[in-house]
Amino acid sequence: MTYQLQVSRVLNPWGAEDSQYFKGLPKGMSPYRIKPDQLWYGVFLWAKNQFHHPITTADNFEVVDTNGRVYHPIPLDANVNPFAWTARRLVYGETEPSQDSIASQFYTGGKIILFKLSTSIYSNRPLTLYILSPAGRKLGSISLDL
Repeated sequence: MTYQLQVSRVLNPWGAEDSQYFKGLPKGMSPYRIKPDQLWYGVFLWAKNQFHHPITTADNFEVVDTNGRVYHPIPLDANVNPFAWTARRLVYGETEPSQDSIASQFYTGGKIILFKLSTSIYSNRPLTLYILSPAGRKLGSISLDL
């Protein structure tokens, strides 16, 4: 499986464009209730199966800063949010997001993995996104910056 970072950036839940990325947050979690020393960060990822057999995309990720602090994604309900990354079985040549999806056609070109990060990341960058197996084994990494 080939993974490609399309965009990664700080998100503003009050902005019209970014508000759609917060749909499907866990019950009781509001994008507007965030501590002064926290921020929302979106990683928009694209994947393609370049093998001649079906493969399921990863659904286990973490972001690590240069001090070793680990951040885990905030789960989003893909039934509510068409931009939410979910594991999906792809046949040879197929992509996630699929070419006819809104996520693929939107300017980000990928599906979102949402994180709530500490503002300390500005002093502890670059960040690294790790793509993990279901057992937690590192399959790959992508350098992120703000």
